[in-house]
Amino acid sequence: MTYSQEPLATGQAVRRFKDPAYVELAPNLQTLRDQIDDLDRQIVALLAARSLRVRDATRFKKDAFQVAAPARQAEVFKKVRNLASEHADNFPGFEDIVESAYRSLVAGFIAAEHTLFSQTEEVRS
Repeated sequence: MTYSQEPLATGQAVRRFKDPAYVELAPNLQTLRDQIDDLDRQIVALLAARSLRVRDATRFKKDAFQVAAPARQAEVFKKVRNLASEHADNFPGFEDIVESAYRSLVAGFIAAEHTLFSQTEEVRS
């Protein structure tokens, strides 16, 4: 018998949670992967919508410091960590995962916003 590093996607579960209240979400790994792929599509679409708002927010910034907006960053990280804590009961370290993801996202958005800022001009009254 050979051992595969990858689990069999269409087979039955080989482990179970000790918690009797645990509710299974799918009959096999492939179904879970399909569900995760669908969630990924939704997440990317939401990030695209967020990026359009970040782009538009560039119009309201006077300089590069305002693009970086460190106080706003801290506010966002605190907010998403609090939001994550509302969903953290079933996954250890969920708040840390969400905050880390947002730190990476915000860094990328800010880098792009600096590029976008250079494509703007001051509005003269």
